[in-house]
Amino acid sequence: MKILLTGGAGFIGSHVAETYLRAGHQVIVLDNLSSGKLENLPDGVKFYLLDITSKEVERVMEIEKPDIVNHHAAQISVTVSARDPITDARINALGLLNVLNAASKSGVKKFIFISSGGAIYGEADVMPTPETYPPQPLSPYGIHKFLGENYLRFFNEEYGLKSISLRYANVYGPRQDPFGEAGVVAIFINRLLRGEKATIYAYPDEPEGMTRDYVYVKDVARANLMALEKGENTVVNIGTGKETKTRALYDEIASIIGTNLEPEKGKARPGDLRASCLDNSRAREMLSWEPGVNLKKGLKETVDFFKKSL
Repeated sequence: MKILLTGGAGFIGSHVAETYLRAGHQVIVLDNLSSGKLENLPDGVKFYLLDITSKEVERVMEIEKPDIVNHHAAQISVTVSARDPITDARINALGLLNVLNAASKSGVKKFIFISSGGAIYGEADVMPTPETYPPQPLSPYGIHKFLGENYLRFFNEEYGLKSISLRYANVYGPRQDPFGEAGVVAIFINRLLRGEKATIYAYPDEPEGMTRDYVYVKDVARANLMALEKGENTVVNIGTGKETKTRALYDEIASIIGTNLEPEKGKARPGDLRASCLDNSRAREMLSWEPGVNLKKGLKETVDFFKKSL
């Protein structure tokens, strides 16, 4: 298949590009490099330096005529979206709409949209949370991801564009940005390897931090491979179904690195959910997908990656 991958030079997108190439697919990457890096791109991809809000996206679609569009390009920080909801809307709502509109005109057979598990469900009272749980997003990021899922329904009804939304849990692994506001695993690893203190953000009544579902990036990439031919006009959680407190995550990373450095404490930030964990039953049934890398192994591989980059 010929696949156009937006955000393919980024942390997750570059792993997806590698997985698609290994499976024998042709990959075209569209990225503005605002957070992605050229060195993340595997050999064999065709690259367009382009923003997803640009009118030129339609021209690229006309030239390449992809079978599949995989949309990873996004503003990924919940806290940034809370501070600047207009920018989040420009990228995560209007940017997506621009790509969808171009895809609908160029004969794309299927659109894979990267959504968000935790941010869409909000403070769910069912853990692990299934896809049937009513969305209650509490941040502009979550609101715009849910809006995106609804855009997909419109484009299917109006233009017959088939799609699948993958609702990611907290993805971690090699190439994650350690200097942004999202990606706690990379932030912890980077700071501890440098002998610097990291901060655990927490609510006063939950000093061990928030609860999250951490899924390894190579498992996530494999889910994107399965989604090429499985799952149609639906939403699917991509997570482990296992809950981990921020303090427990920190302690595991510190143990792998071999440091006793104590973390600092910080107040929960705007948009921070107390808990998020995804039920992956639908992914098992519909995509024949399940996570293959446990947290300890995944953290070890991620630490090894960052050690080489120091």
